[in-house]
Amino acid sequence: MVGVFRRSLSFPNKSPNRPSKPPISHHNRSISLPCRSHPLIFQLKDKINDLKSWVSKSDTRTSSWLCDGLSRLKNLHDYLDDILQLPQTQESLRRQPHWVETLLEDFLRFVDVYGIFQTSLLAFKDEQLAAQVAMRKRDESKVILYVKGRKRMAKEMGKLVSTFRCIRVINTGSETVPVGDAELVGVIGDVIELTVSVSVALFNGISVSFGSRKSSWMEVRLSKKAKKVEEGIEEFEQVGVESLWGLRKKGDEEVRMILKKMQDLDRCIGGIENGSERVFRSLINSRVSLLNTLTQ
Repeated sequence: MVGVFRRSLSFPNKSPNRPSKPPISHHNRSISLPCRSHPLIFQLKDKINDLKSWVSKSDTRTSSWLCDGLSRLKNLHDYLDDILQLPQTQESLRRQPHWVETLLEDFLRFVDVYGIFQTSLLAFKDEQLAAQVAMRKRDESKVILYVKGRKRMAKEMGKLVSTFRCIRVINTGSETVPVGDAELVGVIGDVIELTVSVSVALFNGISVSFGSRKSSWMEVRLSKKAKKVEEGIEEFEQVGVESLWGLRKKGDEEVRMILKKMQDLDRCIGGIENGSERVFRSLINSRVSLLNTLTQ
C-alpha cells in the first residue's frame, strides 16, 4: 500500500486537531428543462395516452363519443397550460423562439377555427328550431331552407377540416436540443397532433352526416373488399333529408317520430356546443401562455 503524505500548513488560526472537511461533490446543473421529472409532465403524458385511447375507439361515432373526446381535449390543454406557466418551461421555450412563433400561429389557427365553428353551430341551431316549427305547420317551404342550411353547414365543416389537416407537427429546427427540451417538444407535438385528430373527427363527422351521399364506383368496389369506418355521427344521420320531404302526405305519428329525432339532435348539438366552447377557451389560455414566454 502506498502511503499518502500531506504537507502541513501552519496557519495560526487553524486548530491542528480540527477534522478535515469532507470532499465536496460537484454537480453540473443542466440548462435543459427540469420538468421532465416534474409531476405535471407525467400527468400530461397520461392525458395524451388517454386521448390516444379515445381516438383508437372510433368505430362507432356518436355525439356522446365526440363530447367525451372534446372533454378529454379540454383537460389536455388545461394541463399543457399549467406546464407552460412554469418558469422552467418558459426558460426552455425562450431558447427556441422561432419554434414558439410557429406554435403561436398554429394555436391562433385553432382558436380561429373553433370560433368559426361556434358561430356556424349557433346559426344551425336556430335553423333546426325553425324547421321543427315548420314541420308542425307542414310548411315545406321552410323545410327546404333547413335542407339548404344542412348543405351549407356541410360545406363549412369541410373547409374547417381542410384548414386543420394543413397543420403539421413541426420540430424545432435544431439538431442539438437538450434532453429536457426535447421532452417538452415531444409532448407539445403530441398535443397538437391530438387537437387535430379530435377536431377533424368532429368537423368531418358533421360534414359527412349533412353532405351528399353520392358514392363513386371505386368507393363501392373498395367497400366490398374492406370494412370502412363510418365517419358520420350517428344522431346526425338519424334525421335524413329524405324523411323531411312530402310532409303533407305524412301521418301525424310519422311527423311526431321525425320531430322526436330532431329534438334528440338538439340535445346532441347542445352537448357538442358546450364541449367545443370549453375547448375554445382552453386553446385561448394555452396561446396566451405561449405568448407570455416571448413577451415576459
